[in-house]
Amino acid sequence: MKKKQTQDLTEGKVFPLIMRFYFPMFFTNMLQQVYTIADSAIVGKGLGDNPLAAVGNMGSLSFLIVGFSVGLANGFCVPIAHSFGAKDYSLLRKNTASAIKLSLILTAILTVLSIVFLKDILILLQTAPEILEDSLIYGYILFGGLITTISYNLCSGILRSLGDSNTPFIAIIASTTVNIVLNCIAIFILGTGVEGVAIATIIAQIVSTIICFNKLRKIPELKLHASDFAINFSLDLRLLKNGIPMALMNSITAIGCMVVQYFVNGLGVAYTTAYSACIKYLNLFMQPACTAGYVMSAFTSQNLGAKKMDRIMKGLHVCLGIALITYVVLGSVTVFFPGFLAGLMMNGDEPIALAKEYLPTCGVMLFAVDFLFVYRSGVQGLGKPLIPMLSGIVEMVMRISVIVIFLDTIGFMSTAYADISAWVGALVMNVIAFYILVKRPNKL
Repeated sequence: MKKKQTQDLTEGKVFPLIMRFYFPMFFTNMLQQVYTIADSAIVGKGLGDNPLAAVGNMGSLSFLIVGFSVGLANGFCVPIAHSFGAKDYSLLRKNTASAIKLSLILTAILTVLSIVFLKDILILLQTAPEILEDSLIYGYILFGGLITTISYNLCSGILRSLGDSNTPFIAIIASTTVNIVLNCIAIFILGTGVEGVAIATIIAQIVSTIICFNKLRKIPELKLHASDFAINFSLDLRLLKNGIPMALMNSITAIGCMVVQYFVNGLGVAYTTAYSACIKYLNLFMQPACTAGYVMSAFTSQNLGAKKMDRIMKGLHVCLGIALITYVVLGSVTVFFPGFLAGLMMNGDEPIALAKEYLPTCGVMLFAVDFLFVYRSGVQGLGKPLIPMLSGIVEMVMRISVIVIFLDTIGFMSTAYADISAWVGALVMNVIAFYILVKRPNKL
């Protein structure tokens, strides 16, 4: 019997269905963060705190560019999931073909812009002279290979829209292994600098893209024909209406993070090192709830297409439960073991001391961003991407306001309060929007 290549999220018991979909995606996202942490640990221990600061300094800018592309891919996949849930396979193929075309065009634009303006932006961010060169080397290579990142995110996003979370998991296992092995070879055997880490990341992304693309080729409902790629402006516009707001949401949030990075860089390299390490841990500990958000988006999108609003609410409750449990566990780790976490990644006493203050403060409020992932993804899955985009503006305004007002009085800890205020502001907005939307299904 031929193995089914997709998973229908509109039928069956909600809890076991979501959990089967969740866990492969959870391990996928955790592995992505693990190899990000591994990158930092290898760079920090193998090359020192300054190269670690250089790589970490690229974090907010990378989020601006890569986050924009990820938002596009996720936005494009909402109509794909809608058409799959509605069993309209002709429209499914056309949506997929349009997503591919638009992704290629936007990849070319983003690659050129990010490379041309990289140095100017790093200088604008007050990047310390001693880490500027390494930041440039790392950034040029990373953005030069942007097509590999966008290709993976689009392929994995389409698979998740069709209910397949297993293949992206397999792809990340392979790419994480490749990434860590190549990092160790580059730094400890070949003696390269940050360029070796960047090249390893690109190669790992190529591996994951190949695995996901190969699976897409085997899905009968996605056997694309030349006619599917015919110019269809109305279809392209529909995808852009979903993709652009979600992309802008990520980029607007990233701009807020870049402003925070600007002020952190002005404090000195030790602060840059501590902040970059803390952000990597927070990103790691957010992943279980972030994954619940991805599940909520796919589950909501398919069931909206099938017009099953009651299942969407059941899915919300399951995803919020996941977010709550993981907050209790991982928030506790952040609160009670900050010194241990900091020491795993950094060497200097000063950045470790700074991290020991930042991590517990954010750890207590981690539930706000965990719930935000679920509600925001639910709103996106309901086909209303403008609301999450506006919440991204709220995040940016809150971050910038808090750090500008409190930096002079409380110093580095203002970065923690800036993040917390951003999470809470965006959460409130998305919670209100979600419940208003589900009570008015005729407006969707």
